[in-house]
Amino acid sequence: MDLPVTPPIEPMLATLARELPTGPLRYEPKWDGFRCIVFRSGDELLLQSRNLKPLDRYFPELREPLLRLLPDRCVVDGELVVPRDGILDFDALSERIHPADSRVRMLAERTPARFVAFDLLALGDDDLMAASFAERREALERAMRATSPPVHLTPVTDDPATADDWFARFEGAGLDGVVAKPAAGPYAPGKRTLVKVKHQRTADVVVGGFRWHKDGQGVGSLLLGLYDETGTLRHIGVAAAFAAKRRRELIDELAPYRPAEGETLSDHPWADGDGMTGTPRGPSRWNQAKDTSWEPLRPELVAEVAYEQLQGDRLRHGARFLRWRPDRDPDSCRYDQLETPPPAELAHLFAV
Repeated sequence: MDLPVTPPIEPMLATLARELPTGPLRYEPKWDGFRCIVFRSGDELLLQSRNLKPLDRYFPELREPLLRLLPDRCVVDGELVVPRDGILDFDALSERIHPADSRVRMLAERTPARFVAFDLLALGDDDLMAASFAERREALERAMRATSPPVHLTPVTDDPATADDWFARFEGAGLDGVVAKPAAGPYAPGKRTLVKVKHQRTADVVVGGFRWHKDGQGVGSLLLGLYDETGTLRHIGVAAAFAAKRRRELIDELAPYRPAEGETLSDHPWADGDGMTGTPRGPSRWNQAKDTSWEPLRPELVAEVAYEQLQGDRLRHGARFLRWRPDRDPDSCRYDQLETPPPAELAHLFAV
């Protein structure tokens, strides 16, 4: 491609904070989608993922609008999102990563994606990566002055109060939080020079099973559940990322809840059978070779976990184990304990 910045380029990354930083910063909403760097040179177009792989075949509906709305030669960093029913639907976005071209094209019509731009790495013959973010943002605004859906320019502010308002108000639209960017900072591929502030809450959950760590030396993840309004224990996600010492400790802590020799736990709520939706079985969408086998536990053990947000009836990201809650009755671990953010108007953000 005839560009001053050529693929692949590692995207600039962020570190996690629990409070909004202040200083000579620019703030943006944190979009909940797939990171995507768009390389455009005339009729040549490449959509590059965070892990440096091409995304073009999964989002054919974006080729025409990106060629029509982006400058003739440019490199733009942004996010692919799928809005549906007024919120960002990450599950619908994930379904697009499918090996069958016919399914991808069907989903492109049913749940079309949008591209939200938030940085400009190159324009024409100019490599902008060494320029400050403030300069790159001004250039991006000029380059995308005439943009329209499904290509958008993310809003930006230097006012912490406005960023706080975005953090609180737009979670209901499915956004992840807020990103803070140094106004004077260059584009630093692969470096965590940004700061992301994400929503985090706690919940008491039933531990209904576990998976062994891939090294076979301890517990890799805990399978978490909540009871719905019908009294069914639904699998909502996992808690993982334990240190090696903690993985070994968990073996002994889970032992009293594992089936005795010869016991099958056939009445386990996630056992195979008709109507057992939401079980932790099934292949990984991202890695078909990944071992997703699991071992059941009697659903009597309650843990407190930290989580960021709910997507439908499941955790959007993995939870973080905090502590055991022997004082809690598993039957009390219900969805109604979770905080539900009020709905927000996603159209407002797309209109900014």
